[in-house]
Amino acid sequence: MHPVLFEVGGISIYSYGFMIAIGAIAGVAYMVIRGKKEVGLTFDQANSLFLLIFLAAFVGGKALLFFEDTSYYMEHPGKLFTGRGFVFYGSFLLAVLTMLWFFKKQKLPTYAMLDIMAVTTCLVHMFGRLGCFLAGCCYGLPTDSAWGVVFTDPACHAPKGTPLHPTQLYESGYIFLVMLVLLYLRGRRKFYGQLFLTYLLLYAVGRYALEFFRGDIARGFIIEKYLSHSQLIALLIFLTVLYVYTRWSRQNQLGMHKKPI
Repeated sequence: MHPVLFEVGGISIYSYGFMIAIGAIAGVAYMVIRGKKEVGLTFDQANSLFLLIFLAAFVGGKALLFFEDTSYYMEHPGKLFTGRGFVFYGSFLLAVLTMLWFFKKQKLPTYAMLDIMAVTTCLVHMFGRLGCFLAGCCYGLPTDSAWGVVFTDPACHAPKGTPLHPTQLYESGYIFLVMLVLLYLRGRRKFYGQLFLTYLLLYAVGRYALEFFRGDIARGFIIEKYLSHSQLIALLIFLTVLYVYTRWSRQNQLGMHKKPI
């Protein structure tokens, strides 16, 4: 595809970073609007939160990337910051911990804020996967299907000249559908935190299935060809969230509280 969108004054504008920026702008806009309306979130709080999440996502994504192939990155430490990018689950897990810390520090209603952040995350992630498609990373297995995509740009990470499953578009489209489900449930939720838990459940299912079409096998497997690192994490998240869903549905019912908690 087009890893470099264009150049301005000798500076290259990369498609992945550009799409992440669009997603971040959309995510911040949603967080500010919904946060102010639902929990009284200020603009300064929203900016600080998003900056912290960005830093946490960077560190978490790189850390899990390192642990997926420790020996390689021990020998080539520079590649950790110039190579294959990030691992989403690493970024997400550390970002969630950072959010929880921030909510407590700022005395914000945790469960209501998590619902807001669920849609915010969808926006950033959806555009991020479009960036992956343009950059030619997170590519799929070879396919004979009519929708197979051939990457030709030498800067792409994907194999060149071979039709591949556009797994980046699969995931982006799936996340868009998940976001629509969350927006539908927003006015119909039964308890605070329901949107966030629904997002986790649906994404875990989708990510587990998507892994069977992924072709960048260098990211690592627990059981070769059958269980990748991401699938194991998705399975653990799904089972954990099912348990948490039951507890929160009893504790955080909307009718039990005058204000979001």
